[in-house]
Amino acid sequence: MQTIIKVIFESVTQAFQQLTGNKLRSFLSLLGITIGIFCIIGVFSAVDSLENNIRKSIAKLGEEVIYIQKFSWAEDPGENYYKWMRRPNINYADYEGVKKRMKNADVVGYWMGLGAKVVKYRNNSIEGAYTMAFSEECGALFNLNYASGRFFSPSEYNFGANKVILGHKSAEELFGPIDPIGKIIRLSGRNLEVVGVLEKSGESIINVMNFDDVVIISYQLARKIANLNQNSFWPDSSVGVKAKAGVSLEELEDNLIAAMRAQRRLKPIEGDDFSLNQLSIISKFLNGFFDALNILGIFLGGFATLVGMFSVANIMFVSVKERTRIIGIKKALGAKRYMILLEFLIESVILCIIGGVLGLALVFLAMFVLTYSLTSFEFVLSLNNILLGLGLSVFIGILAGMIPASQASKMDAVVAMRQ
Repeated sequence: MQTIIKVIFESVTQAFQQLTGNKLRSFLSLLGITIGIFCIIGVFSAVDSLENNIRKSIAKLGEEVIYIQKFSWAEDPGENYYKWMRRPNINYADYEGVKKRMKNADVVGYWMGLGAKVVKYRNNSIEGAYTMAFSEECGALFNLNYASGRFFSPSEYNFGANKVILGHKSAEELFGPIDPIGKIIRLSGRNLEVVGVLEKSGESIINVMNFDDVVIISYQLARKIANLNQNSFWPDSSVGVKAKAGVSLEELEDNLIAAMRAQRRLKPIEGDDFSLNQLSIISKFLNGFFDALNILGIFLGGFATLVGMFSVANIMFVSVKERTRIIGIKKALGAKRYMILLEFLIESVILCIIGGVLGLALVFLAMFVLTYSLTSFEFVLSLNNILLGLGLSVFIGILAGMIPASQASKMDAVVAMRQ
């Protein structure tokens, strides 16, 4: 054991002597390893960070919720225009029918977009504020969090009271530092009291349901101030259904199909004129997308790593040649073949680890700059990617040093000392 520790210590010393004794050669040789690790781990870290941002964004919809909509997330509406055009929009009657028939649903909510509206508070106004009408269950369905205030009370909802909830950005643009709760805004010719302000959603790569810019009113109030019977080709209306505890999404989907077909009185031979969407559709697409990005990172980094591996191997061949006489002396004094082999392998691994650490440092710097300077999204170098980078460095070091180390260990002691 003592001999092994001594061999390791000497190998580490020799590795640093190679770096300090031949700075330019070592720099150029390790540059390939550094760039390779930077490319591979950089892409992996970027993909992981982007994936986390996107999945956090779409998770706001709820993993356990099925959405009844006119279009399917898995198809392009432009490819089957007439098929989609013939479909009726999801309406309030569908919501009521599903709510009545679904016994295994925990929450059934309905919402629709009313389009861009002008919202005013005194001298401040928002041109084109996106306005949404919510049923009373949407607060629980979307797990809305409030910076201040609350959701509509049952009586406010049922009577269509002149109440409104503002997104974080909408409230800032209208009120600035003033507390919006209790203030009166003007929307579609009505004076509405602000009862709630939502927490800031923040920026995400994909804002599937971003409430920062919205203005929310109750559906019962929307019936008084807008025409809700429009059957446009591009609707913004949906029914969201959340399953009860213990009910699988498959069971919920089967019951929803039956409930919607019964609501719309579809004959057995008729196809569905609605779509059921859930996050698994987006997740499957994202999995393929991120897998492709990871493969691209391996492809790009592989070339640089291959060049770096041959560069380190070149250093090791030179090192063996320069220390041929020392190798002969060591073998003459009784050094075993595995000791010589281990000495040069460890030296090669140390050189590659140094290159890998430099590559990881560059990745960390790039993630830091992306997070705090160029974007508003969080990019991180995870522990898994750090360990992967170090593991790749060790593997490359073993491959790069195997042939030179084997060559050194096979030398004849007498022949080596004469050179």
